[in-house]
Amino acid sequence: MTTIVVQGATSADDVPGIAALAEGPGIAALAEGPGEPEVELRFSMTVGELRAALPGADVLLGWDFAAGGLEEAWDAAGDLRWIQWCGAGVNAALFPGLAHSDVVLTNARGIFDRAMAEYVLGLIIAFAKRFHESYDLQIRSEWLHRLSERIEGAKVLVVGVGSIGREIARTLRAVGMRVEGVGRTARGGDQDFEKIHGTNGLIDCLGDADYVVLITPLTSETAGLFGARAFAAMKPSARFINLGRGQLVQEAELIAALDAGHLAGAALDVFETEPLPSESPLWRHPGIIVTPHNSGDFIGYEDALAALFLDNFARYRAGQPLRNLVDKALGFAAP
Repeated sequence: MTTIVVQGATSADDVPGIAALAEGPGIAALAEGPGEPEVELRFSMTVGELRAALPGADVLLGWDFAAGGLEEAWDAAGDLRWIQWCGAGVNAALFPGLAHSDVVLTNARGIFDRAMAEYVLGLIIAFAKRFHESYDLQIRSEWLHRLSERIEGAKVLVVGVGSIGREIARTLRAVGMRVEGVGRTARGGDQDFEKIHGTNGLIDCLGDADYVVLITPLTSETAGLFGARAFAAMKPSARFINLGRGQLVQEAELIAALDAGHLAGAALDVFETEPLPSESPLWRHPGIIVTPHNSGDFIGYEDALAALFLDNFARYRAGQPLRNLVDKALGFAAP
């Protein structure tokens, strides 16, 4: 019997296709005995439920990528062997106890890449064509002719060169934009980026970019990466887009930079506190576009996440290598 705990779901109805694992007759490829279910499913929504569900469990499916509580319930996870986390970022799940354990961690690398790349393209077009300003004018019934910008030939700096960053680069290059990246180390000859700068050279290359897109994983090295110094290095006409994690950005410094004219605008899909409190000045700032951490969520994404888990579970049962293995020391899945 393999026991799977699904964190962030109330029943099998919440996870497409997972019920078949526990039905027995419908899983001949996974069951050794005909009609005998070999998978037990347990579900948890709270820390208390998670603590009660973990004893004897082999596998944890983190269905809610932002759910906390695993660290608090970790002492009950003595039999756990593998965690599939349903987010590209694993910062909500990765804590010292897990990092130093033998438990394997995999993530949802690749599921959200295209959706997030299209989202970035949409934001860039919205900034260049001033769509958000047009909507405000429409609400006020104001007819105000104005010019817009072309994006062809504009330079984009993508901070984070993993699978999402690469899909962003490919998408933006397809419409004629020039794209460079920032990774852990500088390197040339890349198929997706004109050039990749090292993180230690970030400040030096910010001043050349018309758009800066932040998609690097949140680690101890990247927390607070964008503060007063980084925003001051950007040119006043530049726009800043953060789809990574809110803790990568010092929000008060971003507001100060916008107010001081150090950059022309920002689009934020992630925040230090989520949901974004109603009293946050980010909601009302005229230079900021706010979206509720949904840049990667497309119609059908839950089916894609479930299919990835079911494929990995079949690999797990067969003793085969798992997809999207996370390097727990680095905090992300290497290609």
